Amino acid sequence: MNGFDWGALAVTSALCLAAALAVLLVTFAVAVAKGLHRIVDVAWGLGFTAVAATAYGLSSGSGDPVRRALALALTAAWGIRLAVHIARRGRGHGEDPRYARMLERAPGNRNLYALRKVYLLQGALVWLVSLPVQAACFVPAAAGPVTWVGAALWLAGLLFEGVGDHQLARFKADPANHGRIMDRGLWSWTRHPNYFGDFLVWWGLYVMVCDDWRAAALAIVSPVVMSLLLTKGSGAALLERHMAGRPGWDAYAARTAAFFPRPPRARRP
Repeated sequence: MNGFDWGALAVTSALCLAAALAVLLVTFAVAVAKGLHRIVDVAWGLGFTAVAATAYGLSSGSGDPVRRALALALTAAWGIRLAVHIARRGRGHGEDPRYARMLERAPGNRNLYALRKVYLLQGALVWLVSLPVQAACFVPAAAGPVTWVGAALWLAGLLFEGVGDHQLARFKADPANHGRIMDRGLWSWTRHPNYFGDFLVWWGLYVMVCDDWRAAALAIVSPVVMSLLLTKGSGAALLERHMAGRPGWDAYAARTAAFFPRPPRARRP
């Protein structure tokens, strides 16, 4: 295990792409049968879990066993938690407004349009963002302090995301809060604690491979792409466009950090 097995990583990476696409294609078949494309969001976390399991299974003897086990366990814990949370949140609801608007503009067959624009794209993104998980399974160096710093960042991100989701769910469950803006707990420190948690999770998984500069150079695209998705793409920016104009939103946005947490500013009289 003195060298980095690039050939094995390349083959594994191709099979990881196949695993991610398989998860999304099965989800597509279920969504078409149910007439509900919002379930693709559940497959996001499951796709990463499938990639991690594939990389772990195909890398035996190629990488440090501690880092390999960590990459699988941390990715699966994050992915399964996210999938369960999204499934519970969407239970009993109709189509997601985002997908409904997209399908209204679809030229031709709506399902085939969703397959191209949502499912195959998400499968490719799962593969790309998961490069640190794939590379982690082939880093020959023994897991050291850098690896554990990455794991600590991952843990901080998972806690931030999980606590934020739990606080929001409790807030929405109280009928007295109907129509109000959630501005308590972590949501008073950042307008997007769940997305900030994801940010820490993926930078943490990336740091885990930084014991090897070759793996770090290969995988840097992953946290950068995920950060852009969370801040500029389908994450915070999209949600803020949806929330703009709601009663209380402007005041909340003025006193609360957009993404990176900080103490809230004092409320204006």
